[in-house]
Amino acid sequence: MHIDVNNAFLSWTAVSLLNQGFKYDIRDSYAVIGGDESKRSGVVLARSNPSKKVGIVAGETLYMARKKCPVVKSYPPDYKLYEEMSNKLFKLLSNYTPDIEVYSIDECFLDYTKVKKLYGDELLFAHKIKEEIKNKLGFTVNIGIGNNKFCAKMASEFEKPDLVHTLYMEEVEAKMWPLPIEKLFGVGRKTAPKMRELGIKTIYDLAHFDHHQLYKYFKNQAIKYIETANGIDDSEVVSDPVAPKGISNTVTLERDCSNKQTLYKVLDKIADNLAFSLRKQNKYAGVVAVILRDKYFNNKTHQRKLKNVTNLSSEISKVAKRLFDTAWDLEPIRLIGIRLDSLTDECTYQVSLFENVNVRDKNMKLEKIVDSINQKYGQESIKKASIINKKLK
Repeated sequence: MHIDVNNAFLSWTAVSLLNQGFKYDIRDSYAVIGGDESKRSGVVLARSNPSKKVGIVAGETLYMARKKCPVVKSYPPDYKLYEEMSNKLFKLLSNYTPDIEVYSIDECFLDYTKVKKLYGDELLFAHKIKEEIKNKLGFTVNIGIGNNKFCAKMASEFEKPDLVHTLYMEEVEAKMWPLPIEKLFGVGRKTAPKMRELGIKTIYDLAHFDHHQLYKYFKNQAIKYIETANGIDDSEVVSDPVAPKGISNTVTLERDCSNKQTLYKVLDKIADNLAFSLRKQNKYAGVVAVILRDKYFNNKTHQRKLKNVTNLSSEISKVAKRLFDTAWDLEPIRLIGIRLDSLTDECTYQVSLFENVNVRDKNMKLEKIVDSINQKYGQESIKKASIINKKLK
């Protein structure tokens, strides 16, 4: 199952205001959640259904939103509140199963297979959960049910709000193939026009497209696109452990960025910071994940399990860049980050026949020396030339 909060930021703000004695539900009025207009964050983060109907879109400035609807009211985001509401949702779900993968602050995947014998038919259970969330927490969710994570995600995106949809493998042909290519999860706003130029107008067209031909234009992503168009996804629901087993660092860029080399430098800097934190704690990471948020506030996370645990920034950065290349659909990036999971105190290393172990040993010694200098004279005393601003070269 994929469980997605309907219009999360605005819904959670509305619930909070009603609990404080607010006289009306802002979800039924011309309302938006907007950032600080004096800064880059002065954009629409979420909008009510009435606001959607007058053409207000997420990501546009509040100035433009008021041009479309002069009476629209903006409410500031409250990330502490959102975290609290998110935790309440995941805590409620965890009463039924520990097999929950938090996908973002307002959505998650739930592996129902292991508990179906306890709770029965998945459709009845989904409706029960949906109503329980509404009655106990005050907001609505969409729930998608499928044979895999991708189909569940697609199902939850069908008609909204406050609904349950299914997309089983046998329903892909009837429910998903007729949809325009833009509706396929993972196909971005820049990718879709390129596909249309190739004659791919619907998900059906992509599902039956020659992968050798598609590879010429989308490289390693080609097979993934065709697989998802056929409803194929073998990724597992990865539950978050009870105790924190990872660290992360994200950066919101000053402006949306489409320059790969610039984004690579940000990843280098983040990898340096995280690796320094690991070494300070005498820990090693077994999983590297890259986190992306584009200009339209769409989130993506790709991860990879490492053959050998590491706390070297060069190795973390190398994996993060490969994951970035796989995940990025060329949409301008607003936020980028790295998460390190499966942390351990033990460093076991499996040597490859083609690997120069001496080079790795030298890199470990070098990074420890740099750590000691930066700890003594300040974090910015020594840094890689690759991450220094071009103006300083």
